[in-house]
Amino acid sequence: MTALVTIPARHGKAAFANKGQKIRLINTHGYQIVDTWAFNKHDMKEFMSMEHCRVALNSLRPKVGQSLVTNKRRPIVTLVEDTTPGVHDMLVAACDRYRYELLGCKEYHDNCTDNLAAALKELGLEPPETPCPFNIFQNTPPNSVSSEIQFLPSVAKPGQYVTLRADMDLVIVFSACPQDMVPVNGPTGGKPTEAHFQLL
Repeated sequence: MTALVTIPARHGKAAFANKGQKIRLINTHGYQIVDTWAFNKHDMKEFMSMEHCRVALNSLRPKVGQSLVTNKRRPIVTLVEDTTPGVHDMLVAACDRYRYELLGCKEYHDNCTDNLAAALKELGLEPPETPCPFNIFQNTPPNSVSSEIQFLPSVAKPGQYVTLRADMDLVIVFSACPQDMVPVNGPTGGKPTEAHFQLL
């Protein structure tokens, strides 16, 4: 078991995990979305793919015991624990500079796309692209009538966590989402906060 690793508010962090190792992601202060990616350590062009996961799971949310798959349809992580209400997102792309420009931001805004690249750079790696992340703790379900995506506050409370098991040697990347222009990080819109993870 390793020490807790801080994912700084508005920034990202990456780590290597071996096949069979578990990774616990903790919503330390509550209501914080954490964009999550996983890449095959030996071939970064193979990565956790939300469009393939939705088909493999026949669902928009994974349940405990289910595996998320890569763009080659192979299991890469399995959700083995979830102490939250199970509300996560597999639909919404990572925020980027263009998203914030469309929201009216005139200056640079921290974003999950850049956080992914920066976190991997710390390990001497580059993302082959920016896959759609598994947005852990994010509450953005489609409306059952209109099918419009609803951007709702996260319901994950302080200290709640999810645990993933690595199904291959991988690189895991987390971004403590810096979104503060849409009310998703907290009951009243919230302020982005740090989160933590631990290799078990």
